[in-house]
Amino acid sequence: MQAEIISIGDELLIGQTVNTNSSWLGENLNKIGIRVHRSTTISDDRREIIQGLNEASARSQVIIMTGGLGPTKDDITKHTLSEFFNTGLILNEEALERITGFFRERGIPLLEENRSQAYLPESCTVIQNFRGTACGMWFEKNGVVFVSMPGVPYEMYSMMEEQVFPKLLTRFDRPNIRHRTILTIGAGESSIAKQIEAWENSLEEHSIKLAYLPSPGMVKLRMSMYRGLPELQKKIMDQKEKELMAIVGSLVYGFEKETLQSVVGDLLRSRNETLAVAESLTGGFLAHLITSIPGASDYFVGSITSYVNRIKEDELQVAASTISEKNVVSREVAEAMAVGIRKKFKTSWGLATTGVAGPTGGSEEIPVGTVWMAVASEMGVHAFTFRYGKNRMQNIEMAANSALNVLRKEILRWSGAE
Repeated sequence: MQAEIISIGDELLIGQTVNTNSSWLGENLNKIGIRVHRSTTISDDRREIIQGLNEASARSQVIIMTGGLGPTKDDITKHTLSEFFNTGLILNEEALERITGFFRERGIPLLEENRSQAYLPESCTVIQNFRGTACGMWFEKNGVVFVSMPGVPYEMYSMMEEQVFPKLLTRFDRPNIRHRTILTIGAGESSIAKQIEAWENSLEEHSIKLAYLPSPGMVKLRMSMYRGLPELQKKIMDQKEKELMAIVGSLVYGFEKETLQSVVGDLLRSRNETLAVAESLTGGFLAHLITSIPGASDYFVGSITSYVNRIKEDELQVAASTISEKNVVSREVAEAMAVGIRKKFKTSWGLATTGVAGPTGGSEEIPVGTVWMAVASEMGVHAFTFRYGKNRMQNIEMAANSALNVLRKEILRWSGAE
């Protein structure tokens, strides 16, 4: 059984809007045993939509479309679907009542354009939208299910979860699909591939597919099984994960949807410890990652973005002589920043970053991409250095992630868990 996603909208093709709907649908369809094998983005054009539907229906059993259901003239999906399924538009009283109530509750006049959204293809099963005005539509033709949904993400999400997924579950027999994702940091995908080559070859006998999903400084390793009983799948996955950990366990920081910031947060919370950060090149991005986790106030006290030397000296008590003699991008300054922020905020841990984000500002001795970071605690202070490339935003992201990882490893080291 195969599914296909068709995203409709010129704004997606010109890069004005990021297509988050496609990734959300792919993930959540997989969860219910429906494998997405193709995702296509097409323009708001009648011929393109009809051609896309014809091609998709020849190779897929489920087709999910998003976009083009608004009240304006550029939203042509509903009319094109009526043509494709050779049906007319009729007034859906339930939809009209809901749309009228939607505008009445907000004190907004109901325009004729809004009222027109209650006219829907006669041959479809209507999927009501309780968060907006554009209804969804379910069609069936020659054994293929077509679902058309609005492009507004939060509207589409709730409609799929509450109405479409349950209907798909009763409509199709589905295979057991199991994924296992191992999260690594500190080595590139080619390096990891070389280390696990023999292990990866052993996956074939169990029909396991391995995917490498790299991002700056990190690689996700995803094992996937598309056949077998759930109990057997789990047993095999557990064994293969154990074998993998024996090879690259030192690079693994988490599993599935965990993040470095959530892993670090869980460690701090479990130990009833606190953290403060002092940032230079990361410019607040490190604190942003930490506070992106709900409940971060349990362990995160605060931060100082000491982007200029004066702030390092005045707020973090970094000696001016240390900066002038050792350079602001140095082990000594990173250590002084970590010690200073911990002392100032009276926390269990202090974490600091300094470096040359680029693309300018480097030197022969300290080239662009050089980063120093330090972790301070009651056990002392330890510094680490990394060398990245010349992409400024990538350097900032990688430095923030590396800082979280060195903190994670220091916490584990001093707790005896590593």
